[in-house]
Amino acid sequence: MPPRQFDGSRVRAVRRGRDLSQKQLGEMVGVSGPAVARWENGSEFPKGETLPALAAALGQALNVLFPHDGPPDLQLLRCDAGLSKGQAAAIINASRVPVSNAESGRRRLSDAYVEPLAQAYGVTEQELLAAQDRSFGIRTTSSRDEQASSPRTIREKITFLLEHGYVGQEPPSDEEIARAVNEHAGVTAVTADDIVALRTGATTDASDVVRAGLAHALQVGAELFQDDAEVDPAARDFFEALQFFGSIHRGQIIGLAARGNQTGLSAEMMAKINEVVGELKHKLPDVQGGK
Repeated sequence: MPPRQFDGSRVRAVRRGRDLSQKQLGEMVGVSGPAVARWENGSEFPKGETLPALAAALGQALNVLFPHDGPPDLQLLRCDAGLSKGQAAAIINASRVPVSNAESGRRRLSDAYVEPLAQAYGVTEQELLAAQDRSFGIRTTSSRDEQASSPRTIREKITFLLEHGYVGQEPPSDEEIARAVNEHAGVTAVTADDIVALRTGATTDASDVVRAGLAHALQVGAELFQDDAEVDPAARDFFEALQFFGSIHRGQIIGLAARGNQTGLSAEMMAKINEVVGELKHKLPDVQGGK
């Protein structure tokens, strides 16, 4: 069934109102008359990518003739652009697998695919990433802090680590990061300008060698710079812990309740965090007691 609401009887009424036969309407959208008949009697549904052309042929606004509930996900963006999975895959020069996996919430799109698909779908990169979140069952939040707790792209990860991983210290410069990456790689893999491009999003993908070097340079586990779908829950907790310590430094948090999950921070780490918080508690300015 298409991602939008489809009412065959309504299509029939609009078609007749425009004095079109099923064959004529079918020719306008690239299908046979019998196919239109099956749509109208409810025995079949059109493909989602056919709905924009069908609405246009009937002289109706897409959202009026085929409404949908809530913000769009990746499937809806693709279909509203009139593209099949195969056509979307051709745009990113890949098989249908990355598109199918992202739409079904199994694996996120590679950074390199975001810009070309956003252009093809007629949306911004931010809108495409928000739609991807919805495909994964994640509800978009307006809280900038909550968004920052789950960095996805290489740019977001570098920015997050530089902002939250060097509390009370000067973060490394682009030149220092490039030097550390190259030392780890054993070859000249990047320049300072390359780091700037990755940090600002001008470049959206990197080789495994560069990803491993970035992890080394920024003193985190190599898995943190893998594709988002491959970052395990413990790695995500690491990002949360960095943000937590940043909040302590800003005087915003004075305690932390231990979480008893199996994939989060260890009990020893949680105990150490609470110990540090206890030591810092009396130093935090203008903070009332709390948890």
